[in-house]
Amino acid sequence: MTVSPAPVTTKAIRPRLLLGPGPSPVSDRILEAISRPTVGHLDPQFLAILDDVSDRLRHLFGTANPTTYAVSGTGSAGMEAALVNVLEPGDEIIIGVNGYFGLRLADMARRMGAEVIEVPAEWGGIVDSDRLVEVHRSNPGARALALVHAETSTGARQPLDEIGDYMRDQETLFILDAVTALGGIPVEVDAHAVDICYAGTQKCVGAPPGLAPITFSSRAIERIRTRDSPVASWYLDVSLISSYLGSERRYHHTAPINSFYGLHEALTVIEEEGLEECFDRHERVGGLLQAELADRGFTPFTDPAHRLPQLNAVRLPEGREEAPPRAALLRDHGIEVGGGLGPAKGSVWRIGLMGQGARESVVERLLTAIDDVLRSPA
Repeated sequence: MTVSPAPVTTKAIRPRLLLGPGPSPVSDRILEAISRPTVGHLDPQFLAILDDVSDRLRHLFGTANPTTYAVSGTGSAGMEAALVNVLEPGDEIIIGVNGYFGLRLADMARRMGAEVIEVPAEWGGIVDSDRLVEVHRSNPGARALALVHAETSTGARQPLDEIGDYMRDQETLFILDAVTALGGIPVEVDAHAVDICYAGTQKCVGAPPGLAPITFSSRAIERIRTRDSPVASWYLDVSLISSYLGSERRYHHTAPINSFYGLHEALTVIEEEGLEECFDRHERVGGLLQAELADRGFTPFTDPAHRLPQLNAVRLPEGREEAPPRAALLRDHGIEVGGGLGPAKGSVWRIGLMGQGARESVVERLLTAIDDVLRSPA
């Protein structure tokens, strides 16, 4: 007798405490917002939400750029939008590569026909600003220079002061990946002369995956306006999307209405707490975890001088494999942490304390679970 498998249903999904590299925990308040009535993408009620999201994103990005909105897609869609709008075949782009997402930037740019000049750095470290300046001076005609502010694969925080000051006086556009940075550490687009900055909603912003906040400077918009060829992606073409965002309200695509509800609520939560308070909370809770893990024999994969508070890449105590206790955390405690990528694969955990996950009570629960799973023989 054949036994039919149980039907697949979302009702069977069990909650997890999401402490990996993303997504991060989503509060009941934001889930409630997402469940509100779906309306049309040209409904005045939704357009008011859309405009307010852009205003709140400007505050979070630290910019006055009029062209600031959320791409209908995840952080990788934001990355692609940043590149495809300004690159044409044959353009040179300088990309700092100190982790997986620097490599992804380079891969995308090559697929667009650009000539990629990689500036490599050790995984876990940062890209040297002097080296970036040197490479740019050797390639002054580069269309863009791109960096990852918070490298999710390594937990490294890229400093921007020196390179931002240098790029301010260059014709080359400055592109910044802030997917894991936005909402967790200051992202100062205007102060650092960044021309295009993109992020994701599923990290420190605390909303579900599905939208990619992005901002374009007036210089970037002028570059798009004066391209020799059309933007290769119709869906991500900011010159078309701008007509929907502006007073024309010209139809471009059907926005993910309920995802925007969630993002709007998440941005409201951040503003209620206060930006500086939000950054301080991530810094405080991240420091607590780092200290407690050190007491347990964990060591940082990342250069300690440049560690992010919200994304911690750590090696396990000597002699411990990373995969079995990580699986036990999920199986026995319902806690998800991430494994390593690239050179870090098989040797590190990536622990995210992002958005609603950046709480002392969360750290206490995680440490209790870690202590339990590490009692098992290595």
